[in-house]
Amino acid sequence: MRLRALLRALPEIDDGGAPDVEITAVTADSRRVTPGALFVAVRGTQVDGHAFLADAARRGAAALVGEAPDPGLGVPYLRVADARRALALLAAAWHDFPGRRLVLVGVTGTDGKTTTANLLDRILQAAGLASGLITTVNARIGDEVLDTGLHTTTPGPLEVQGYLARMVAAGLTHCVLEATSHGLAQHRVTGCDFDLAVYTNITHEHLDFHGSRQAYFEAKARLIDLIREAARKPGVEKGVVLNRDDESFAFLEPRSRGLPRHLYGLGEGAQVRGTVLAAGAEGLRLLVEGPGYRQEVRSPLVGRYNAWNILAAYTAAVHGLGLDPAAAAEGVAALQGVPGRMEPIDLGQPFTAIVDFAHTPNALRRALETARELTEGRVLVVFGSAGLRDREKRRLMAEVAVELADLAVFTAEDPRTEPLEAILEEMAHGARARGAEEGRDFVRIPDRGEAIRFAVAQARPGDLVMACGKGHEQSMCFGETEYPWDDRVAMRAALAEHLGVEGPAMPFLPTSEQR
Repeated sequence: MRLRALLRALPEIDDGGAPDVEITAVTADSRRVTPGALFVAVRGTQVDGHAFLADAARRGAAALVGEAPDPGLGVPYLRVADARRALALLAAAWHDFPGRRLVLVGVTGTDGKTTTANLLDRILQAAGLASGLITTVNARIGDEVLDTGLHTTTPGPLEVQGYLARMVAAGLTHCVLEATSHGLAQHRVTGCDFDLAVYTNITHEHLDFHGSRQAYFEAKARLIDLIREAARKPGVEKGVVLNRDDESFAFLEPRSRGLPRHLYGLGEGAQVRGTVLAAGAEGLRLLVEGPGYRQEVRSPLVGRYNAWNILAAYTAAVHGLGLDPAAAAEGVAALQGVPGRMEPIDLGQPFTAIVDFAHTPNALRRALETARELTEGRVLVVFGSAGLRDREKRRLMAEVAVELADLAVFTAEDPRTEPLEAILEEMAHGARARGAEEGRDFVRIPDRGEAIRFAVAQARPGDLVMACGKGHEQSMCFGETEYPWDDRVAMRAALAEHLGVEGPAMPFLPTSEQR
Protein backbone atom coordinates (compact mmCIF):
# COMPACT_ATOMS: atom_id res chain seq x y z
CA MET A 1 0.00 0.00 0.00
CA ARG A 2 1.20 3.51 -0.74
CA LEU A 3 2.01 5.71 2.24
CA ARG A 4 -0.43 8.45 1.28
CA ALA A 5 -3.27 5.93 0.96
CA LEU A 6 -2.55 4.79 4.50
CA LEU A 7 -2.38 8.34 5.78
CA ARG A 8 -5.96 9.00 4.68
CA ALA A 9 -6.86 7.27 7.97
CA LEU A 10 -5.20 10.22 9.75
CA PRO A 11 -6.77 13.30 8.12
CA GLU A 12 -5.34 15.59 10.80
CA ILE A 13 -1.74 14.74 9.93
CA ASP A 14 0.54 16.98 7.88
CA ASP A 15 2.68 14.69 5.75
CA GLY A 16 5.09 17.56 5.12
CA GLY A 17 5.41 16.57 1.50
CA ALA A 18 6.75 13.14 2.44
CA PRO A 19 7.45 10.90 -0.57
CA ASP A 20 4.64 8.51 -1.43
CA VAL A 21 6.70 5.40 -0.74
CA GLU A 22 5.45 1.82 -0.91
CA ILE A 23 4.65 0.36 2.53
CA THR A 24 5.04 -3.38 3.01
CA ALA A 25 3.95 -3.73 6.65
CA VAL A 26 2.80 -1.74 9.69
CA THR A 27 4.33 -2.47 13.10
CA ALA A 28 5.03 -0.95 16.51
CA ASP A 29 7.80 -3.45 17.28
CA SER A 30 11.18 -2.42 15.84
CA ARG A 31 12.32 -6.06 15.97
CA ARG A 32 9.67 -6.87 13.37
CA VAL A 33 10.65 -4.10 10.99
CA THR A 34 11.48 -5.40 7.53
CA PRO A 35 12.47 -3.33 4.47
CA GLY A 36 9.55 -1.11 3.47
CA ALA A 37 7.73 -1.26 6.82
CA LEU A 38 5.98 1.66 8.52
CA PHE A 39 7.15 1.83 12.14
CA VAL A 40 4.96 3.56 14.74
CA ALA A 41 6.75 4.64 17.93
CA VAL A 42 4.35 4.13 20.85
CA ARG A 43 5.05 5.28 24.40
CA GLY A 44 4.42 2.27 26.65
CA THR A 45 4.23 1.96 30.42
CA GLN A 46 7.68 0.35 30.54
CA VAL A 47 9.32 1.19 27.20
CA ASP A 48 9.16 4.22 24.90
CA GLY A 49 9.05 3.22 21.25
CA HIS A 50 10.79 6.47 20.27
CA ALA A 51 13.99 4.94 21.63
CA PHE A 52 13.85 2.45 18.74
CA LEU A 53 13.32 4.82 15.84
CA ALA A 54 16.96 4.60 14.82
CA ASP A 55 16.87 0.81 15.02
CA ALA A 56 13.75 0.75 12.82
CA ALA A 57 15.50 3.00 10.30
CA ARG A 58 18.55 0.70 10.25
CA ARG A 59 16.32 -2.28 9.58
CA GLY A 60 14.90 -0.64 6.48
CA ALA A 61 11.73 1.15 7.60
CA ALA A 62 10.28 3.16 4.71
CA ALA A 63 8.59 5.67 7.04
CA LEU A 64 8.32 6.44 10.74
CA VAL A 65 5.47 7.75 12.91
CA GLY A 66 5.84 9.23 16.37
CA GLU A 67 4.83 11.94 18.83
CA ALA A 68 8.31 13.47 19.28
CA PRO A 69 9.99 15.94 16.87
CA ASP A 70 11.60 14.53 13.72
CA PRO A 71 14.78 12.68 14.82
CA GLY A 72 16.44 13.44 11.49
CA LEU A 73 17.23 9.87 10.50
CA GLY A 74 16.88 10.43 6.76
CA VAL A 75 13.60 8.49 6.69
CA PRO A 76 10.18 10.13 6.13
CA TYR A 77 8.81 10.98 9.59
CA LEU A 78 5.19 11.80 10.40
CA ARG A 79 4.46 13.48 13.73
CA VAL A 80 1.12 12.77 15.46
CA ALA A 81 -0.49 13.87 18.71
CA ASP A 82 -1.34 10.31 19.82
CA ALA A 83 0.72 7.45 18.42
CA ARG A 84 -1.53 4.76 19.93
CA ARG A 85 -4.56 6.18 18.16
CA ALA A 86 -2.55 6.55 14.95
CA LEU A 87 -1.42 2.92 15.15
CA ALA A 88 -5.01 1.71 15.54
CA LEU A 89 -6.28 3.74 12.59
CA LEU A 90 -3.31 2.75 10.43
CA ALA A 91 -3.92 -0.90 11.31
CA ALA A 92 -7.56 -0.54 10.26
CA ALA A 93 -6.54 1.15 7.00
CA TRP A 94 -3.89 -1.50 6.31
CA HIS A 95 -6.62 -4.15 6.42
CA ASP A 96 -9.08 -1.96 4.47
CA PHE A 97 -11.29 -1.24 7.49
CA PRO A 98 -12.77 -4.73 7.97
CA GLY A 99 -15.06 -3.54 10.76
CA ARG A 100 -17.07 -1.63 8.18
CA ARG A 101 -18.02 -4.91 6.53
CA LEU A 102 -19.16 -6.63 9.71
CA VAL A 103 -21.95 -6.02 12.21
CA LEU A 104 -19.67 -5.44 15.18
CA VAL A 105 -20.76 -5.71 18.81
CA GLY A 106 -18.47 -4.55 21.61
CA VAL A 107 -18.91 -6.01 25.09
CA THR A 108 -17.32 -4.28 28.08
CA GLY A 109 -17.62 -4.09 31.86
CA THR A 110 -15.64 -5.21 34.89
CA ASP A 111 -17.05 -8.72 35.30
CA GLY A 112 -18.96 -10.99 32.95
CA LYS A 113 -17.56 -9.71 29.64
CA THR A 114 -16.28 -13.04 28.34
CA THR A 115 -19.40 -14.97 29.37
CA THR A 116 -21.70 -12.35 27.84
CA ALA A 117 -19.67 -12.29 24.61
CA ASN A 118 -19.84 -16.08 24.34
CA LEU A 119 -23.58 -16.09 25.05
CA LEU A 120 -24.20 -13.52 22.32
CA ASP A 121 -22.01 -15.44 19.89
CA ARG A 122 -24.07 -18.60 20.51
CA ILE A 123 -27.27 -16.63 19.96
CA LEU A 124 -25.97 -15.32 16.63
CA GLN A 125 -25.18 -18.87 15.57
CA ALA A 126 -28.61 -20.08 16.70
CA ALA A 127 -30.13 -17.36 14.52
CA GLY A 128 -28.24 -18.77 11.54
CA LEU A 129 -25.73 -15.94 11.26
CA ALA A 130 -22.06 -16.39 10.40
CA SER A 131 -20.40 -14.89 13.46
CA GLY A 132 -16.88 -14.56 14.83
CA LEU A 133 -15.68 -13.93 18.36
CA ILE A 134 -12.72 -12.11 19.90
CA THR A 135 -12.36 -12.39 23.69
CA THR A 136 -9.63 -12.31 26.27
CA VAL A 137 -9.71 -16.14 26.18
CA ASN A 138 -9.42 -16.69 22.43
CA ALA A 139 -10.56 -15.65 18.97
CA ARG A 140 -12.86 -17.81 16.86
CA ILE A 141 -12.93 -17.39 13.10
CA GLY A 142 -15.30 -19.96 11.67
CA ASP A 143 -14.08 -23.32 12.97
CA GLU A 144 -10.61 -21.99 13.78
CA VAL A 145 -9.85 -21.04 17.39
CA LEU A 146 -6.80 -18.87 18.11
CA ASP A 147 -5.10 -18.04 21.41
CA THR A 148 -5.14 -14.29 22.18
CA GLY A 149 -2.31 -14.17 24.74
CA LEU A 150 -1.03 -15.25 28.13
CA HIS A 151 -3.01 -12.81 30.25
CA THR A 152 -6.52 -11.51 29.87
CA THR A 153 -6.66 -8.27 27.94
CA THR A 154 -7.78 -7.11 24.54
CA PRO A 155 -5.20 -7.93 21.83
CA GLY A 156 -3.28 -5.05 20.22
CA PRO A 157 -4.80 -3.11 17.31
CA LEU A 158 -2.74 -4.90 14.65
CA GLU A 159 -3.95 -8.27 15.95
CA VAL A 160 -7.57 -7.11 16.34
CA GLN A 161 -7.74 -5.72 12.81
CA GLY A 162 -6.03 -8.84 11.49
CA TYR A 163 -8.69 -11.04 13.12
CA LEU A 164 -11.48 -8.87 11.70
CA ALA A 165 -9.95 -9.01 8.23
CA ARG A 166 -9.76 -12.81 8.40
CA MET A 167 -13.43 -12.91 9.43
CA VAL A 168 -14.39 -10.83 6.39
CA ALA A 169 -12.31 -13.08 4.15
CA ALA A 170 -14.01 -16.14 5.65
CA GLY A 171 -17.43 -14.73 4.75
CA LEU A 172 -18.55 -13.92 8.30
CA THR A 173 -21.14 -11.19 8.75
CA HIS A 174 -21.09 -10.54 12.51
CA CYS A 175 -18.45 -10.31 15.24
CA VAL A 176 -18.61 -10.01 19.02
CA LEU A 177 -15.53 -8.32 20.45
CA GLU A 178 -14.73 -8.15 24.17
CA ALA A 179 -13.28 -4.73 24.98
CA THR A 180 -11.33 -4.30 28.21
CA SER A 181 -10.72 -0.92 29.85
CA HIS A 182 -7.05 -1.18 28.83
CA GLY A 183 -8.11 -1.98 25.29
CA LEU A 184 -10.35 1.08 25.20
CA ALA A 185 -7.96 3.49 26.93
CA GLN A 186 -4.98 2.38 24.84
CA HIS A 187 -6.86 2.59 21.51
CA ARG A 188 -6.57 -1.14 20.82
CA VAL A 189 -10.13 -1.17 19.48
CA THR A 190 -10.17 2.31 17.96
CA GLY A 191 -11.04 2.10 14.27
CA CYS A 192 -13.19 -1.01 14.71
CA ASP A 193 -16.45 0.72 13.67
CA PHE A 194 -18.70 -0.72 16.37
CA ASP A 195 -22.46 -0.88 15.91
CA LEU A 196 -23.61 -1.96 19.36
CA ALA A 197 -22.07 -1.40 22.81
CA VAL A 198 -23.00 -3.86 25.58
CA TYR A 199 -22.22 -3.09 29.24
CA THR A 200 -22.22 -5.73 31.99
CA ASN A 201 -21.24 -3.76 35.12
CA ILE A 202 -18.52 -1.45 36.36
CA THR A 203 -17.03 -2.23 39.77
CA HIS A 204 -13.67 -1.87 41.51
CA GLU A 205 -10.78 -2.78 39.17
CA HIS A 206 -7.62 -1.48 37.46
CA LEU A 207 -7.18 1.65 39.57
CA ASP A 208 -3.42 1.04 39.34
CA PHE A 209 -3.64 1.80 35.62
CA HIS A 210 -6.46 4.33 35.41
CA GLY A 211 -5.57 6.21 38.59
CA SER A 212 -9.10 6.88 39.78
CA ARG A 213 -12.59 5.43 39.66
CA GLN A 214 -13.68 8.34 37.47
CA ALA A 215 -10.92 7.63 34.95
CA TYR A 216 -11.90 3.95 34.92
CA PHE A 217 -15.52 4.87 34.18
CA GLU A 218 -14.34 7.25 31.46
CA ALA A 219 -12.32 4.46 29.83
CA LYS A 220 -15.39 2.21 29.77
CA ALA A 221 -17.55 5.05 28.37
CA ARG A 222 -15.10 5.28 25.48
CA LEU A 223 -16.99 2.41 23.82
CA ILE A 224 -20.03 4.70 23.51
CA ASP A 225 -17.81 7.33 21.90
CA LEU A 226 -16.58 4.73 19.40
CA ILE A 227 -20.18 3.94 18.50
CA ARG A 228 -20.73 7.61 17.68
CA GLU A 229 -17.49 7.80 15.67
CA ALA A 230 -18.11 4.60 13.68
CA ALA A 231 -19.04 4.56 10.03
CA ARG A 232 -22.73 4.04 9.35
CA LYS A 233 -23.67 0.74 7.70
CA PRO A 234 -26.75 0.18 5.53
CA GLY A 235 -29.56 -1.44 7.50
CA VAL A 236 -27.65 -1.50 10.81
CA GLU A 237 -28.85 0.68 13.70
CA LYS A 238 -26.33 1.85 16.29
CA GLY A 239 -27.22 1.29 19.94
CA VAL A 240 -26.18 0.83 23.55
CA VAL A 241 -27.21 -1.95 25.97
CA LEU A 242 -27.08 -0.93 29.65
CA ASN A 243 -27.51 -2.75 32.97
CA ARG A 244 -30.32 -0.85 34.71
CA ASP A 245 -29.45 -2.48 38.05
CA ASP A 246 -25.78 -1.48 38.08
CA GLU A 247 -24.39 1.69 39.61
CA SER A 248 -22.71 2.43 36.27
CA PHE A 249 -26.12 3.24 34.78
CA ALA A 250 -26.17 6.70 36.37
CA PHE A 251 -22.86 7.50 34.64
CA LEU A 252 -23.47 5.83 31.29
CA GLU A 253 -27.07 6.92 30.76
CA PRO A 254 -26.23 10.60 30.12
CA ARG A 255 -23.25 9.61 27.97
CA SER A 256 -25.43 7.47 25.72
CA ARG A 257 -28.19 10.01 25.08
CA GLY A 258 -29.04 10.45 21.43
CA LEU A 259 -28.41 6.76 20.72
CA PRO A 260 -31.03 4.00 20.89
CA ARG A 261 -30.72 2.47 24.37
CA HIS A 262 -31.82 -0.95 25.53
CA LEU A 263 -32.03 -1.50 29.29
CA TYR A 264 -31.95 -4.87 31.04
CA GLY A 265 -32.07 -5.92 34.67
CA LEU A 266 -33.80 -7.82 37.45
CA GLY A 267 -35.37 -4.72 38.97
CA GLU A 268 -37.59 -1.80 38.10
CA GLY A 269 -36.93 0.42 35.10
CA ALA A 270 -35.58 -2.30 32.81
CA GLN A 271 -36.94 -2.65 29.28
CA VAL A 272 -36.00 -6.33 29.38
CA ARG A 273 -36.64 -7.67 32.86
CA GLY A 274 -35.59 -11.04 34.20
CA THR A 275 -36.88 -13.05 37.14
CA VAL A 276 -34.77 -15.93 38.48
CA LEU A 277 -37.11 -18.91 38.72
CA ALA A 278 -34.44 -21.43 39.74
CA ALA A 279 -30.70 -21.41 40.38
CA GLY A 280 -28.58 -24.38 41.36
CA ALA A 281 -26.07 -26.96 40.21
CA GLU A 282 -28.23 -27.67 37.14
CA GLY A 283 -28.00 -24.06 36.00
CA LEU A 284 -30.44 -21.17 35.73
CA ARG A 285 -34.06 -20.80 34.76
CA LEU A 286 -35.25 -17.26 34.02
CA LEU A 287 -38.49 -15.60 33.06
CA VAL A 288 -37.61 -12.84 30.59
CA GLU A 289 -40.22 -10.17 29.94
CA GLY A 290 -39.99 -7.48 27.31
CA PRO A 291 -42.25 -5.40 25.08
CA GLY A 292 -44.87 -7.85 23.85
CA TYR A 293 -43.33 -11.09 25.09
CA ARG A 294 -42.77 -13.33 28.15
CA GLN A 295 -40.30 -16.14 27.66
CA GLU A 296 -38.70 -18.76 29.85
CA VAL A 297 -34.97 -19.03 29.26
CA ARG A 298 -32.82 -21.88 30.53
CA SER A 299 -29.04 -21.99 30.87
CA PRO A 300 -26.55 -24.60 32.10
CA LEU A 301 -24.48 -21.76 33.62
CA VAL A 302 -24.41 -21.79 37.43
CA GLY A 303 -24.59 -18.72 39.65
CA ARG A 304 -27.36 -16.14 40.00
CA TYR A 305 -24.97 -13.45 38.79
CA ASN A 306 -25.09 -15.06 35.34
CA ALA A 307 -28.70 -13.88 35.11
CA TRP A 308 -27.33 -10.41 34.26
CA ASN A 309 -24.93 -11.83 31.66
CA ILE A 310 -27.78 -13.78 30.05
CA LEU A 311 -30.01 -10.71 30.03
CA ALA A 312 -27.24 -8.57 28.53
CA ALA A 313 -26.71 -11.00 25.65
CA TYR A 314 -30.46 -11.58 25.19
CA THR A 315 -31.20 -7.85 25.10
CA ALA A 316 -28.34 -7.16 22.69
CA ALA A 317 -29.61 -9.87 20.36
CA VAL A 318 -33.36 -9.22 20.45
CA HIS A 319 -33.45 -5.45 20.86
CA GLY A 320 -30.04 -4.34 19.63
CA LEU A 321 -29.84 -6.61 16.59
CA GLY A 322 -33.51 -7.43 16.03
CA LEU A 323 -33.17 -11.21 16.33
CA ASP A 324 -35.96 -13.61 17.19
CA PRO A 325 -36.48 -14.18 20.95
CA ALA A 326 -36.72 -17.94 20.33
CA ALA A 327 -33.25 -17.93 18.72
CA ALA A 328 -31.95 -15.95 21.69
CA ALA A 329 -33.30 -18.55 24.13
CA GLU A 330 -31.85 -21.36 22.02
CA GLY A 331 -28.42 -19.72 21.94
CA VAL A 332 -28.40 -19.15 25.70
CA ALA A 333 -29.24 -22.80 26.33
CA ALA A 334 -26.47 -23.92 23.95
CA LEU A 335 -23.59 -22.42 25.93
CA GLN A 336 -22.50 -25.18 28.30
CA GLY A 337 -19.78 -23.12 29.94
CA VAL A 338 -16.79 -20.84 29.45
CA PRO A 339 -13.23 -22.06 30.14
CA GLY A 340 -12.14 -21.18 33.66
CA ARG A 341 -15.52 -19.75 34.68
CA MET A 342 -17.09 -21.84 37.48
CA GLU A 343 -15.50 -24.85 35.79
CA PRO A 344 -15.95 -28.09 37.76
CA ILE A 345 -13.01 -30.48 38.15
CA ASP A 346 -14.18 -34.01 38.97
CA LEU A 347 -11.91 -37.00 39.56
CA GLY A 348 -14.48 -38.81 41.66
CA GLN A 349 -13.72 -37.00 44.93
CA PRO A 350 -16.49 -36.80 47.56
CA PHE A 351 -16.55 -32.99 47.44
CA THR A 352 -16.92 -30.34 44.76
CA ALA A 353 -13.86 -28.73 43.16
CA ILE A 354 -14.18 -25.62 40.97
CA VAL A 355 -11.82 -23.28 39.12
CA ASP A 356 -13.04 -19.74 38.50
CA PHE A 357 -11.56 -16.55 37.09
CA ALA A 358 -12.92 -14.28 39.86
CA HIS A 359 -10.17 -11.69 40.38
CA THR A 360 -12.11 -8.63 41.52
CA PRO A 361 -13.89 -8.07 44.84
CA ASN A 362 -17.30 -8.16 43.15
CA ALA A 363 -16.53 -11.30 41.13
CA LEU A 364 -15.14 -13.09 44.19
CA ARG A 365 -18.26 -12.20 46.16
CA ARG A 366 -20.48 -13.55 43.39
CA ALA A 367 -18.41 -16.72 43.08
CA LEU A 368 -18.54 -17.41 46.81
CA GLU A 369 -22.25 -16.67 47.00
CA THR A 370 -22.72 -19.20 44.21
CA ALA A 371 -20.54 -21.70 46.07
CA ARG A 372 -22.87 -21.37 49.05
CA GLU A 373 -25.80 -22.27 46.80
CA LEU A 374 -23.98 -25.32 45.45
CA THR A 375 -23.12 -27.00 48.76
CA GLU A 376 -24.44 -27.45 52.25
CA GLY A 377 -20.90 -28.15 53.42
CA ARG A 378 -17.98 -25.80 53.97
CA VAL A 379 -16.52 -23.50 51.31
CA LEU A 380 -12.72 -23.37 51.00
CA VAL A 381 -11.28 -20.78 48.63
CA VAL A 382 -7.72 -20.38 47.28
CA PHE A 383 -6.73 -17.08 45.66
CA GLY A 384 -4.13 -14.32 45.54
CA SER A 385 -3.75 -10.78 44.30
CA ALA A 386 -1.53 -9.66 41.44
CA GLY A 387 1.65 -7.67 41.85
CA LEU A 388 2.05 -4.25 40.16
CA ARG A 389 -1.74 -3.99 39.97
CA ASP A 390 -4.52 -2.38 42.00
CA ARG A 391 -3.29 -2.71 45.59
CA GLU A 392 -6.63 -1.90 47.23
CA LYS A 393 -8.05 -5.13 45.82
CA ARG A 394 -5.79 -7.12 48.14
CA ARG A 395 -7.60 -5.86 51.22
CA LEU A 396 -11.05 -5.89 49.64
CA MET A 397 -10.81 -9.44 48.32
CA ALA A 398 -9.46 -10.75 51.61
CA GLU A 399 -12.38 -9.11 53.41
CA VAL A 400 -14.86 -10.76 51.03
CA ALA A 401 -13.19 -14.15 51.44
CA VAL A 402 -13.25 -14.25 55.24
CA GLU A 403 -16.83 -13.02 55.22
CA LEU A 404 -18.19 -15.69 52.86
CA ALA A 405 -15.79 -18.67 52.99
CA ASP A 406 -15.13 -21.03 55.87
CA LEU A 407 -11.42 -21.07 55.07
CA ALA A 408 -9.45 -18.75 52.80
CA VAL A 409 -5.99 -19.72 51.54
CA PHE A 410 -3.96 -16.70 50.42
CA THR A 411 -1.34 -17.56 47.80
CA ALA A 412 0.59 -16.37 44.76
CA GLU A 413 -1.14 -14.84 41.75
CA ASP A 414 1.29 -13.20 39.32
CA PRO A 415 3.41 -11.36 41.92
CA ARG A 416 5.63 -10.02 39.14
CA THR A 417 8.46 -7.94 40.64
CA GLU A 418 6.72 -7.30 43.97
CA PRO A 419 7.71 -9.35 47.03
CA LEU A 420 5.08 -12.06 47.38
CA GLU A 421 5.35 -11.96 51.18
CA ALA A 422 4.38 -8.27 51.18
CA ILE A 423 1.32 -8.94 49.01
CA LEU A 424 0.20 -11.75 51.31
CA GLU A 425 0.69 -9.51 54.36
CA GLU A 426 -1.60 -6.86 52.86
CA MET A 427 -4.21 -9.54 52.29
CA ALA A 428 -3.77 -10.86 55.83
CA HIS A 429 -4.10 -7.33 57.21
CA GLY A 430 -7.44 -6.94 55.41
CA ALA A 431 -8.65 -10.26 56.82
CA ARG A 432 -7.59 -9.42 60.37
CA ALA A 433 -9.32 -6.04 60.11
CA ARG A 434 -12.56 -7.97 59.61
CA GLY A 435 -11.94 -9.97 62.79
CA ALA A 436 -10.59 -13.06 61.07
CA GLU A 437 -7.97 -15.17 62.84
CA GLU A 438 -4.97 -16.55 60.98
CA GLY A 439 -4.79 -20.30 61.26
CA ARG A 440 -8.52 -20.56 61.87
CA ASP A 441 -10.21 -18.44 59.20
CA PHE A 442 -7.33 -17.98 56.77
CA VAL A 443 -3.81 -19.21 56.08
CA ARG A 444 -0.93 -18.01 53.92
CA ILE A 445 0.75 -20.52 51.60
CA PRO A 446 2.99 -18.76 49.04
CA ASP A 447 3.25 -21.67 46.58
CA ARG A 448 -0.02 -21.89 44.65
CA GLY A 449 0.31 -25.59 44.00
CA GLU A 450 0.84 -26.27 47.69
CA ALA A 451 -2.07 -23.95 48.54
CA ILE A 452 -4.43 -25.95 46.32
CA ARG A 453 -3.07 -29.21 47.77
CA PHE A 454 -3.73 -27.87 51.29
CA ALA A 455 -7.33 -26.88 50.51
CA VAL A 456 -8.03 -30.25 48.91
CA ALA A 457 -6.54 -32.05 51.94
CA GLN A 458 -8.81 -30.08 54.28
CA ALA A 459 -11.99 -30.83 52.33
CA ARG A 460 -14.56 -33.16 53.85
CA PRO A 461 -17.33 -35.00 52.02
CA GLY A 462 -19.90 -32.45 50.83
CA ASP A 463 -17.52 -29.46 50.97
CA LEU A 464 -16.59 -27.20 48.07
CA VAL A 465 -13.02 -26.21 47.14
CA MET A 466 -12.59 -23.30 44.75
CA ALA A 467 -9.42 -21.87 43.18
CA CYS A 468 -10.05 -18.30 42.02
CA GLY A 469 -8.20 -15.65 40.07
CA LYS A 470 -6.52 -17.50 37.20
CA GLY A 471 -9.33 -19.34 35.47
CA HIS A 472 -8.28 -20.34 31.97
CA GLU A 473 -4.94 -18.46 32.05
CA GLN A 474 -1.91 -20.46 31.02
CA SER A 475 0.94 -18.77 32.87
CA MET A 476 2.02 -17.14 36.15
CA CYS A 477 4.43 -14.23 36.25
CA PHE A 478 7.29 -14.14 38.77
CA GLY A 479 9.74 -11.30 38.25
CA GLU A 480 9.59 -10.78 34.50
CA THR A 481 9.30 -14.48 33.65
CA GLU A 482 6.09 -16.25 32.66
CA TYR A 483 5.99 -19.79 34.06
CA PRO A 484 3.56 -22.32 32.57
CA TRP A 485 0.59 -22.56 34.92
CA ASP A 486 -3.03 -23.70 34.66
CA ASP A 487 -5.23 -23.80 37.77
CA ARG A 488 -7.29 -26.59 36.22
CA VAL A 489 -4.21 -28.78 35.81
CA ALA A 490 -3.10 -27.90 39.34
CA MET A 491 -6.49 -28.81 40.77
CA ARG A 492 -6.47 -32.14 38.93
CA ALA A 493 -2.94 -32.84 40.17
CA ALA A 494 -3.91 -32.10 43.77
CA LEU A 495 -7.06 -34.22 43.53
CA ALA A 496 -5.18 -37.13 41.93
CA GLU A 497 -2.57 -37.06 44.71
CA HIS A 498 -5.30 -36.87 47.35
CA LEU A 499 -7.24 -39.79 45.88
CA GLY A 500 -4.19 -41.86 44.97
CA VAL A 501 -5.16 -42.09 41.31
CA GLU A 502 -3.37 -41.22 38.09
CA GLY A 503 -3.31 -37.58 37.16
CA PRO A 504 -1.12 -34.76 35.87
CA ALA A 505 1.98 -33.57 37.69
CA MET A 506 1.66 -30.36 39.67
CA PRO A 507 3.05 -27.50 37.55
CA PHE A 508 6.31 -25.97 38.77
CA LEU A 509 6.64 -22.42 40.09
CA PRO A 510 9.66 -20.69 41.66
CA THR A 511 7.93 -20.96 45.04
CA SER A 512 7.84 -24.75 44.63
CA GLU A 513 11.51 -24.81 45.62
CA GLN A 514 10.73 -23.03 48.87
CA ARG A 515 8.44 -25.71 50.29
